[in-house]
Amino acid sequence: MLVSLSGIGPRTLHRCADLAAELDRREVPLSLLFAPRTERTPAVDEWIRTRQDKGDGLLLHGSDHQVTPSHRPHFGRRAEFAALPAHEARLRLIAAQAALEQAGLTADGFAPPRWLASRGTLDALRGQGFRLCASLTAVHNLRTGALHRARVQEFSSQQRTETVRCFALVLAAARIAKRGGLVRLGVHAPDLARPGLRQALLDAVDVSLENRAFGATYETFSNSPLAATRTSVPSGARLVNNP
Repeated sequence: MLVSLSGIGPRTLHRCADLAAELDRREVPLSLLFAPRTERTPAVDEWIRTRQDKGDGLLLHGSDHQVTPSHRPHFGRRAEFAALPAHEARLRLIAAQAALEQAGLTADGFAPPRWLASRGTLDALRGQGFRLCASLTAVHNLRTGALHRARVQEFSSQQRTETVRCFALVLAAARIAKRGGLVRLGVHAPDLARPGLRQALLDAVDVSLENRAFGATYETFSNSPLAATRTSVPSGARLVNNP
């Protein structure tokens, strides 16, 4: 089971810390998706460093989240890396890596904004030394070419009511865990302000644990030296369940 948190910034930091504490009690690490060129502050940088020391993972989450007009897709969702050619993706990655280094942080995994990455982005990531890319439907090991297929389960803005959004998330997590699949849960920090959504995420984590899933970070799938220390699978538990 992989639980990712995006939207980390000074205005959401207290909610991020609250979620991290809840997951600590469940011995489930977070994968922090951080865009260092958006809402960086010393407090945010320090909190992320502290969470990494405790075993959470860190993935670079784009550069500035701006979509270049000439590369906006005609169909589908707009996102920073969704339609970039390799050379432009590389320039954005270089800028983002420099900002990450200035913050005293290190990441060798990438999660594109809205989970959408072009083929050119994948090529640029390999060229910049990244080990993995987490997309909407799979986790790509950029070193070996291995592909772990699993869709991110998160709160959809297309669903009409909060109750439906919450029920859908928990139900999806339960279904995937019961059949032995990889559970990928994602939450945007501002959504944690809504008690129902926050509780639904925790319920999804709990139902996955009840079905013998085990928390890990994305680095686990790339043999990264930055992999969290809390990802060894205990007896009776399964990271990717086998029937």
